[in-house]
Amino acid sequence: MPAEIHAFRCLSDNIGVLIRDPATGACAAIDAPDDAAIVAALDERGWSLTDILVTHRHADHVQGIEPLKSRFGCRVVAPTKAGASVPGADVRVGEGDRVSVGGLAAQVWETPGHCADHVSYWFADEGVLFAGDTLFTLGCGRVLEGSYDDLWASLQRIAALPGGAQVYSGHDYVLSNARFALQADPGNAALKARAEEAERAKAEGRFLVPSTIGEERATNPFLRAGEPALARSVNLDGRPAGEVFAALREWKNRA
Repeated sequence: MPAEIHAFRCLSDNIGVLIRDPATGACAAIDAPDDAAIVAALDERGWSLTDILVTHRHADHVQGIEPLKSRFGCRVVAPTKAGASVPGADVRVGEGDRVSVGGLAAQVWETPGHCADHVSYWFADEGVLFAGDTLFTLGCGRVLEGSYDDLWASLQRIAALPGGAQVYSGHDYVLSNARFALQADPGNAALKARAEEAERAKAEGRFLVPSTIGEERATNPFLRAGEPALARSVNLDGRPAGEVFAALREWKNRA
């Protein structure tokens, strides 16, 4: 039986996600930005929370852990490198570890750049990646710790996944990301269509999470840093893709 996945808005722009194994009833929240929103989503589906899989230690991803753990007694899986910054952690994980949610299995990838402790969860059998704040629809996270090289390496790893793989990100920044992407890559017809789709989704009360790796490779300027058009947009013709990526991210920081 395929995994059941439900994504929903919480806080001002966070994305909450639940993944459930229908065979066992085990259900995990990816991060815990807002306990009330997560409880409401569980109640709507008639699910019960057994796990929380934490991508990184930032407050808007962990602040709902303690009330959820108190209510459900759920297991909290957190990055080892987050240390004591994740409350109530039961299991610490890093690169190469595996995490199970009932019969569903995820590989843990360390994906630093946004912050040093960031991990992503790759459910290979389901073709689903929970990328936290590393990759967004049409965008990527800010570099708050480490280097642009760190984040570029993380993004390249994600971009190498199959094109049909679904990517769930931790925030819905798609409209602002689309505006920037169109500035950086104005000749990209696929990007123009994606931006129009994002506008329609907003008008209909939807959001473009999940995206797919194929869609991001075609339209996300940060994954397209190796393309000549993106190098030209930051006056770095012929320069290495990692250097172009850093310049694009700096430009987005100022946008």
